[in-house]
Amino acid sequence: MINLNNNSLRRRKKYSQMSEINVTPFVDVMLVLLIVFMVTAPLLTVGIPVDLPKVKASALTDQKDPLEITVKLGGEIYLGESKVAVENLIPRLNAITELNKEARIYVRGDRVVAYGRIMEIMSLVNSAGYIKVALVTQNPKEN
Repeated sequence: MINLNNNSLRRRKKYSQMSEINVTPFVDVMLVLLIVFMVTAPLLTVGIPVDLPKVKASALTDQKDPLEITVKLGGEIYLGESKVAVENLIPRLNAITELNKEARIYVRGDRVVAYGRIMEIMSLVNSAGYIKVALVTQNPKEN
């Protein structure tokens, strides 16, 4: 015979379902996403693809991100990743740099673009008062 007293029945009634959310799987997914974004973020900073000339020189290191002017094979000029006309280049530079003439500006040109065209762009930027203008090349060890 089973002895059921009132105490054991009362204890069973006190237990109810747990209504809390288990956050452990959520935290696991967030950590994986964090790692994925940390790995892929540096790969997203690509500019306009050009075939840079190869030289044996040390790379410049700078704390601030420079502005890049790219001259493509067909003569198109890009400021950052947006195409710009030659007559609008300096006003756009002035707007982006907020007239900071100390801003570092890199000029990238395809290897087969005429040297005169690259110098024309550099001269235009230099005549606007920007003094930190540099050419970007590719290290011959990089392919």
